[in-house]
Amino acid sequence: MSLKEKLASKIPAARDRYNKIRKEYGNVVIDQVTVAQVAGGMRGIKCLLTDISYLDPYEGIRFRGYTIPEVLEKLPRRAGAEVPLVGGFYYLLLTGDLPTMEEAEEVEAEWKARGQVPEYVYDVLRSQPRDTHPMTMFAEAVLAMQRESVFAKRYAEGMRREEYWDAMYEDVMNFLAKLPTIGAYIYRMKYRSDTPIPPDPELDWGSNFAHMMGVPDPAYRELMKLYFILHSDHESGNVSAHTAHLVASALSDIYYAWAAGLCGLAGPLHGLANQECLGWILGVMEHFGGVPTKEQMEQYAWDTLNSGRVIPGYGHAVLRQTDPRYKSQREFALKHCPDDPVFQTVSCAYEVIPEVLKKHGKAKNPWPNVDAHSGCLQYHYGVKEFDFYTVLFGIGRALGISANIIWDRAVGQPIERPKSITTDMMEELAKGAKA
Repeated sequence: MSLKEKLASKIPAARDRYNKIRKEYGNVVIDQVTVAQVAGGMRGIKCLLTDISYLDPYEGIRFRGYTIPEVLEKLPRRAGAEVPLVGGFYYLLLTGDLPTMEEAEEVEAEWKARGQVPEYVYDVLRSQPRDTHPMTMFAEAVLAMQRESVFAKRYAEGMRREEYWDAMYEDVMNFLAKLPTIGAYIYRMKYRSDTPIPPDPELDWGSNFAHMMGVPDPAYRELMKLYFILHSDHESGNVSAHTAHLVASALSDIYYAWAAGLCGLAGPLHGLANQECLGWILGVMEHFGGVPTKEQMEQYAWDTLNSGRVIPGYGHAVLRQTDPRYKSQREFALKHCPDDPVFQTVSCAYEVIPEVLKKHGKAKNPWPNVDAHSGCLQYHYGVKEFDFYTVLFGIGRALGISANIIWDRAVGQPIERPKSITTDMMEELAKGAKA
């Protein structure tokens, strides 16, 4: 059974369940909203629905119920490979079922068949000044492809609501198939003297991206598969995921939705975190002339905190332990680049900073998150252009975003339209509740 056939077999029951819950329990109160949540960015309000991933405070992100170690262990991989196929991972995201090797390869083959990037997309990219930010280029390329939208064409023809997921699926598979080629093209055009590398038809989706980037070390292919899996989804409330969900809820297609999501991902408080973490690590090394001692790292950490700044990459709004995504990258580095000075500095930080933050007393979670590690691995393999890191993030995050949006259309989630109140109203309600 193909991925689309498996998905189609699951949708009727999921749609019935969704509608039944809304009908039978629509007026049941399941959460309370505080003034702090209304005035503080809606943090923690339980108002988004997704089955693709869930962030557990102690186990980290779960993809379809599976922890990261379970995902990496159970998904199929090609002979000699360390990391599973991204196509198999996407099968899991969409269906909730662990794929066979044949099913994973079918997804990879489908992406390969849909992977040809329209020539006009390259024309759009090449028309930009070379100092244009790569995320601007990436978002423009995604938006340019909107003319290919199956969903938009079929909607204009009057397709039934029950068919929305089918058209969205076609768009998503076409869209995902092209992202690695577009991302690598931007990198080669902008940073490698305009020398693009064509895709290799023998390689899988993640490995092909590494090939087109021009990084010769075979381990980089394994790293990028790992990177895309780890960065694929993080519930639905983060800026890029929520933005894409919001835009798609208006029945905009995936190209409109993810172009908007990418603009959110480009913000300093979201997708730029990994480069800020690496910048801090390199600052430590520059200050001490190499890998610091634990005593030097402790002093540098305290100097950072005492100056009113935060130590990037440490702490998390939900997690209360070391991010399993950090652990997975650390295990990769211990195997492939244990003597790399940047990784050794990251390791020194891992040994020292949590205790500093505990003594400091202001961090709810003193442990590192995924961003504390991802930059140093890219740096090790020669991808040292910091402003490109968010494009890597954007390729990976598209997996989870698109899976969520297909399911939004499958069960018939409505347009998102929260209600606003004025500051006066909020103050009056708060005073009344307190009284």
